[in-house]
Amino acid sequence: MVLAQAGAEIRGMLRNGEQLLLTMIIPVLLLVGFSVAPLIDVGGGSRVDFLAPGVLALAVMSTAFTGQAIATGFERRYGVLKRLGATPLSRSGLMLAKTVAVLAVEAVQVVVLVAVALSLGWSPQGSPVAAVLGCALLVLLGTAAFSGLGLLMAGLLRAEATLAAANLVYLLLLAAGGVVFPLAKFPESVRPVLELLPISALTGGLRTVLGGGALPVAAVAVLAAWAVVSLVLAARTFRWE
Repeated sequence: MVLAQAGAEIRGMLRNGEQLLLTMIIPVLLLVGFSVAPLIDVGGGSRVDFLAPGVLALAVMSTAFTGQAIATGFERRYGVLKRLGATPLSRSGLMLAKTVAVLAVEAVQVVVLVAVALSLGWSPQGSPVAAVLGCALLVLLGTAAFSGLGLLMAGLLRAEATLAAANLVYLLLLAAGGVVFPLAKFPESVRPVLELLPISALTGGLRTVLGGGALPVAAVAVLAAWAVVSLVLAARTFRWE
């Protein structure tokens, strides 16, 4: 049942033009635009080397949080979730199916974004095996954290409110999460708070791993904490209608 529902979720995502814009086109445009044009100061390093990990993290957030929250909110409004609630599929099964679908879409995103970044001159450092394993762990934790937050929002708010809130949070985290603007540019008084955001932990962790560094324990801990708390709350508050 979970795999069947996951397949339906994937097909829905790929057919939805608005979600495709959010999850694929916007990250690619940001990567190309900010890499080619001298719009940001990354401290003397290559712009694409700085941007590629951040845009990968943004793609995860776009799919797992923003797109999923909006889609789930409108599924409730149109009665889709009510009909699913009449099937043997449990709340945890639905959440698992949605997470599997998100991971499948993210795999496509990663392939496209890595190809674009490499064509722009991106050069990841360190061991390829260590980089792949480290990034896989960070992406899995980030996906769990953002999925939990997206489902929590969709479970508590009406569809229209979810649409507005999810897009607002997306823009705020894009601006303040270290995706395109280094956290070092922000005042020192707010940096500790910004570093605790899931997008900051995912972005910073990916930059460290893809820059040849060891897997950052702090980033893993932050993402794991967000994942546990958000998924537990989402499971307890999720409503079919």
